[in-house]
Amino acid sequence: MTLAEIKNKIINAIDENKDEIVKIAEQILNNPETGYKEEKTSALTRKVFDSLSLPYQYPLAKTAVKATLGEKSDKPNVCIIGEMDALSCNGHPFASADGIAHACGHHAQMAAMLGAAIALTKSGVINDLDGNISFFAVPAEEFIELEYRKSLKDEGEISYYGGKQQLISEGAFDDVDMALMLHAQPNEEKANVYVRGYNLGFLAKTITFRGKAAHGSKPFEGTNALNAAALSLIGIHSNRDTFKEEDRIRIHPIITKGGDVVNSIPDEVCIETYVRGATFEAIKKGNDAVMRSVNGAAQMIGATVDVEDVPGYLPLSESLELSEVIENICKEVIGNDALIYNEPVTGSSDIGDLSYVLPTIQPSIGGFSGNLHGKEFVASNKETAYVLSAKLLALTAAELLYDGAKKAKAVKESFKPQMTKDEYMNYLKGE
Repeated sequence: MTLAEIKNKIINAIDENKDEIVKIAEQILNNPETGYKEEKTSALTRKVFDSLSLPYQYPLAKTAVKATLGEKSDKPNVCIIGEMDALSCNGHPFASADGIAHACGHHAQMAAMLGAAIALTKSGVINDLDGNISFFAVPAEEFIELEYRKSLKDEGEISYYGGKQQLISEGAFDDVDMALMLHAQPNEEKANVYVRGYNLGFLAKTITFRGKAAHGSKPFEGTNALNAAALSLIGIHSNRDTFKEEDRIRIHPIITKGGDVVNSIPDEVCIETYVRGATFEAIKKGNDAVMRSVNGAAQMIGATVDVEDVPGYLPLSESLELSEVIENICKEVIGNDALIYNEPVTGSSDIGDLSYVLPTIQPSIGGFSGNLHGKEFVASNKETAYVLSAKLLALTAAELLYDGAKKAKAVKESFKPQMTKDEYMNYLKGE
C-alpha cells in the first residue's frame, strides 16, 4: 500500500468515528479529576482499548494506561501521549462540584490520542507500517495538590510528584523510541498549529526561617524570623537585573506562614517559590541567587534557615527532526499558513523531562478560546480541537513508520539525549 493510500485510510477512519471521538472528549470534560486520581478517565481509556482489542498495561504510575499496536519487537516504537488530569478552576462552566475542571485542555489531548488509536487500529494500516505505536494515557502533569502527592510518596505508591517522572522511573518509556503529544493553544480558535516552541523548567522550593520567639513588647529578647524572610525577598529581587532575558529566569515567592500571633516575635516563617528558567543552567543560576539571598538574610538576623527542594520539571527541548515530520503533515492537511513557529510558552510541563531522554515534541493546536487555567477556557471548535488533532497525530505516526520506518530511524539516530536515563534518575534523586 502506498503512503497516500495509508493516509486516506486513516483520515476516513477518523471521519467515520468522529462522533465517538467528540463523545470521548466530552465525557472526560464532564468528569474532571486531578493528578493520580484519574480513575474515571483511566477506566474510559481501558474501555476504548478493550473495544479495539488492544492489549494494555495497567496500572502504571497509579492510574496510567499504555496500549501498543503492533508486535514488531525489533522495530521503532512511536508513542502518542494524552494527559488525563484536570486542575482547580472555580467558576469554569464544566467544573465539578469541588471546582475541578479541564481548564488546560487535557480532555482534548485524550480525545486526540484515543482518536488516533481508533483510526490506526480500525484502518488496519499497521500491517503496512514497519514498527509499533503505543498510546499512553498519563497522569499528574499539573504540579498541584502536593500534600496529597506527598502522602502517596510516604505510603510508597509513588516516588515522584510528576506523572511522567514517575513513569520514566518505572521504566514505562524504556521501549519507546520517540514521543509526541498535541497541547491546546489558548486564545486560538483557528486551525493553526504552533511548532518549535519551548516551555520553561522549574525547581520548587520550601524555605523555613527559624528564630526565637519573644513578647512583642520585648523584641530584643527574640530573633525575628519574619525579618530574615523579608530580607531574603529583597535579596532575591535585587538579583533580578543579573538575569539575562534569554534565560527567562522567573522567581515568584510567597510567604505561606508569617508568624503565629501578632504580639509575639515570629520564630518560624515559611516561604514557597518556584525557580523557573529556559534551560537547566538558567534554573541553576536562579537557584544560586535564591540560596545566596536566604542564607545571607538568615546570617544577618541571626536566624537559621532550612531549604527543601522538590524537582519540578525540566525545560522542553524538542526534537527538530521529529517536529519536521508533523510540520509536513500539517502542510498537507491544513496548509503552510497554518504553521506558527517559535512561540514561547511561559508555563512548565513534565513533557520537558521526557524530552531530555527521548526525541519528543509537543506542538499546540487551535480550536480553543480563553486563557489556559482560566474559567473562560473552552474548546470552541470541536472539529479542530478533537478531530483534527487525532488526524495529525495518527498521520505523523504513519509517516514515521512507513518505508522501513526510515523517518523514525532518522529521528532516533539524530537524537543526542541531554541526560541518560541513569543520569536523569540521579537528577531526580538529587545526586
